[in-house]
Amino acid sequence: MDSKVESTLKAYASDSNKLNRFDGTNFTRWQENMKFLLTALKIVYILDPDLVSLKEPQDTDSDELKAERKKRSDGSLLCRGYILNSLSDRL
Repeated sequence: MDSKVESTLKAYASDSNKLNRFDGTNFTRWQENMKFLLTALKIVYILDPDLVSLKEPQDTDSDELKAERKKRSDGSLLCRGYILNSLSDRL
């Protein structure tokens, strides 16, 4: 992880900047904070509705395609985890 992202995450994790759990109120504020966090983590592209889907894996896939598939898989897992973790237990 690059140092710029690390410093952003450290600042974001401090108590004064902590992302409050979404409890059903202030959706717009929570959404903007979540977009900021995912942007700082460089995984906000996963939420793009125009993101082109990748073909099913094949034996003849290039290393580049395999790396992109792995990047998206990891990004999707992280994105989902951050979003679910920021929801209140009630939701």
